[in-house]
Amino acid sequence: MIVGLKGNIVYKEPGFVHIDVQGVVYEVFISLQTFSAITEETHFLYTTQIIREDAQLLFGFLQMSEKKMFARLIKINGVGPKVAMAICSTYSPEQFAKVINNKDMNGVKKVPGIGPKSAGRILVELVGFDAELLASSGDASESSLAFAQATEALEALGFKKDKISKVLSSCSANDTASLVKEALKLL
Repeated sequence: MIVGLKGNIVYKEPGFVHIDVQGVVYEVFISLQTFSAITEETHFLYTTQIIREDAQLLFGFLQMSEKKMFARLIKINGVGPKVAMAICSTYSPEQFAKVINNKDMNGVKKVPGIGPKSAGRILVELVGFDAELLASSGDASESSLAFAQATEALEALGFKKDKISKVLSSCSANDTASLVKEALKLL
């Protein structure tokens, strides 16, 4: 399994790049977020390899949080790599975490190829994933990290992700310990 590529970008279009890795050129499908962030010739891309009966596909990401978002999305029934890449192109991981946390059905339906049924399924399947996305993001703020850590602590205590997400969104504390204490009072 190919999990990353480091090489020179020899060709670039919205949607894919050709990356030369020591004489072997790979076609890697990328989101528009990644496309706009690629500026130099040499890059490292985190990749997800999907092997199908008729193709071996590589999907590349500059941020690990975007790769995690893509990997989680393709696990949802009815969401393939094309739709997952459309979501990655429409939203950064931080923006998508807000969409999930707010249960914004219209925000999900803005993505090309997603209708009301798919949007509902995606929101239901990703309950609680917003905290994980914010925690894995490289530029997550301290409050986002505290939110993610509090979520993990409450899950370890046996609470359900959907209840935890609702309760933590109404908490006003900023550090992990205070968030957990405040959430326990509400749970």
